[in-house]
Amino acid sequence: MIKKGFESNRSNKTIQLNGDFIVVGGGLAGVCAAIVAARENLRVILVQDRPVLGGNASSEVRLWALGATSHMGNNNRWSREGGLINEILLDNLKRNKDGNPLIFDTILLEKVYQEDKLTLLLNTAVYETIKSEEKKIGSVRAFNSQNSTSYHLSAPYFCDASGDGIVGFQAGASFRMGAETAEEFDERFAPNIEDYGNLLGHSLYFYSKDAGKPITYVPPSFAIKNAADLPRIRNYQLHEHGCRLWWVEYGGRLDTVHQSEDIKFELWKVIYGIWDYVKNSGKYPEAENLTLEWVGTIPGKRESRRFEGDFILTQKDIVEQRDHYDRVSFGGWAMDLHPADGVYSKHNSCTQWHSKGVYSIPYRCYYSKDIDNLFLAGRIISTSHVAFGSSRVMLTCAHGGQAVGKAAALCHSNQWSPRTLAHQDNISKLQLALNRDGQGIPRLDLFDSEDLSSSATISATSELELGKMDLDGEWMPLKDNTAQLLPLAQEHQYTFKISVKAAKRTKLTVKLKSNSMDTHFTPDREMQSTTFEIGEGVQHVQFDMNRKLDKNSFVYLCFMKNSDLSVPCSKELYSGVKLVFQKENPAVSNFGTQDAPDDIGVDSFEFWTPQRIHKNIALEIEPALNSFSFENLKNGYLRPTANGQVNAWVAKLEDTSPKLTLKWESEKSIGRVRLFFDPDYDNALESILKVHHEPVTNFLVERYRVYDDRNNMIFAKEDNHQAINDLYLDDAITTKSLTFEFDKPNEHVPVSVYRIALYP
Repeated sequence: MIKKGFESNRSNKTIQLNGDFIVVGGGLAGVCAAIVAARENLRVILVQDRPVLGGNASSEVRLWALGATSHMGNNNRWSREGGLINEILLDNLKRNKDGNPLIFDTILLEKVYQEDKLTLLLNTAVYETIKSEEKKIGSVRAFNSQNSTSYHLSAPYFCDASGDGIVGFQAGASFRMGAETAEEFDERFAPNIEDYGNLLGHSLYFYSKDAGKPITYVPPSFAIKNAADLPRIRNYQLHEHGCRLWWVEYGGRLDTVHQSEDIKFELWKVIYGIWDYVKNSGKYPEAENLTLEWVGTIPGKRESRRFEGDFILTQKDIVEQRDHYDRVSFGGWAMDLHPADGVYSKHNSCTQWHSKGVYSIPYRCYYSKDIDNLFLAGRIISTSHVAFGSSRVMLTCAHGGQAVGKAAALCHSNQWSPRTLAHQDNISKLQLALNRDGQGIPRLDLFDSEDLSSSATISATSELELGKMDLDGEWMPLKDNTAQLLPLAQEHQYTFKISVKAAKRTKLTVKLKSNSMDTHFTPDREMQSTTFEIGEGVQHVQFDMNRKLDKNSFVYLCFMKNSDLSVPCSKELYSGVKLVFQKENPAVSNFGTQDAPDDIGVDSFEFWTPQRIHKNIALEIEPALNSFSFENLKNGYLRPTANGQVNAWVAKLEDTSPKLTLKWESEKSIGRVRLFFDPDYDNALESILKVHHEPVTNFLVERYRVYDDRNNMIFAKEDNHQAINDLYLDDAITTKSLTFEFDKPNEHVPVSVYRIALYP
């Protein structure tokens, strides 16, 4: 029993915690920054003001996490974010392929709780930032309303990943809020502030379910009465739920920090009014048995403060895909701006303009230019309003968070400020460390002098030469322009042979397209076009290239749509080989082509995008493609690149258990083995709501064994579902060779490996 008499005042229980790195904000950016730093042996404190992790990706908000792949609706081939966030998405796919947001919560919590060096404080809000010097943070104070405990948290380095930038704001760091003029950064997509508005608003979602019996609905008195007059009500479809209701948005003309509760209440009024319209207007008789199952209680916030770093990312960095010396992350979502009036706006729900490919994000965007020990992560990084329209999405934020976590570790070990790490003499240390973790920094290949594989002689039992993909029995109508994306070498002049099936006499047009620059996969250059007369029935067509390529390149062999024609399909799948279509995906403003006005500084081009279930066109290629050599294992890239490189060793399809051997002239001591497999970086792997077909991606090697030079098996794996496998040997082995024996993923997919890294 506790019994206390009167006292003049009392203080909350207070706990003092000291760490090496404090991360404020438990969205995906903060989670990734904290875990990466903890894995580098920093003592990390992660402070999250909500009961769950994930921010907008959590079950509280229920927005699917997306990034550069943009629902596989753009030309950013093989662009899913790598490193830790890819590890999280692959775990989620394995355990949650049906997209339950509650399960995604547990996956994030598990990742955090697995780190011994990481202390997690949920339901804990930072309310005060205490500076040790004018430009340096010493500590923060926070309060947990659930356990009535105050926390005083101290560390030499801080990361603000809080969304609204509470730490940066209180520390006095420079920030921006709202849209710049077009003149400030020469951004012709900058919005008309008077008409379109200054800020993106908040969104709130709801779920409905079939109760199996008629359900009546009486709206609360605060529900809007005029839902039928909402300009965006035309977007609503029965049974639509969760983040498919992203257009239920409001607040862009208000203070999205201090008026957030007002914005939320207005969204509640809209949602309950929409449901009143659905249930009681008579327009949806099929909704008789539907009931509301869930309505969000905190809104998904898009925009508030953006803090200034030593570099501000702008529209031209995205459109021109500028590669900065200190690039550590990348983005690829469209520049996606929303009218400030949201659900009440006369404008389209959003305006999206895509770049031709992924763009890099400099490290200088990830720390404050004013506060000497403050990193930035998430949507508050240093960008213009227009560039923010792309960089704000969650997988891009998470990917940048990984860079921050690794940067904090390097700064701590070298006693550097974040700015010191940005020096040209230092930044390669961060870039190499990130690439070792599979970050996938665009167009950056750094030699890893510590990797013993670089000095090894490599051999393999087989090496793919792709000369034919066999017909599996399925014929695909040419309802859309369809292209086989292939990696071609500049030294050859190729011939392609294909069968076609015609319902009647007709014509087939075959085109050859390629990318004009090595920074993107967009087929913006037409090289050749040939039209064939086709008779009724099945016949063979031979398409001969009329010249060699001027460089190695991915080339689109295009079969232009014709409803009277079908082409044969193959179930065979190969890394770096992809079937794409010129189809529309209105959800990401893909209408087959991007026809940009001349005055907004954006390119016009065609979209060619893949399907969710992979297949290829059955065809013959002469000479056979030879882009799959084991020499690719040494180049440092971990996905296909737009310069025509597959960057993977691929075994022959018929080699069911191929072996790969690395051999040295003298013995090597090996304590760590790291394998990089193909996790299908073209698959968006949306975290929730989207149902995925398989729990493991098509190309991943699930079973393999590792042997030393005496044929002793030193490791075996039976159920791999991850892109990166780390093997830490309890006792380092001494050997002149390592042999890896892999089992092929399935009968239609050969073994594929991007890299094997070996460390003492």
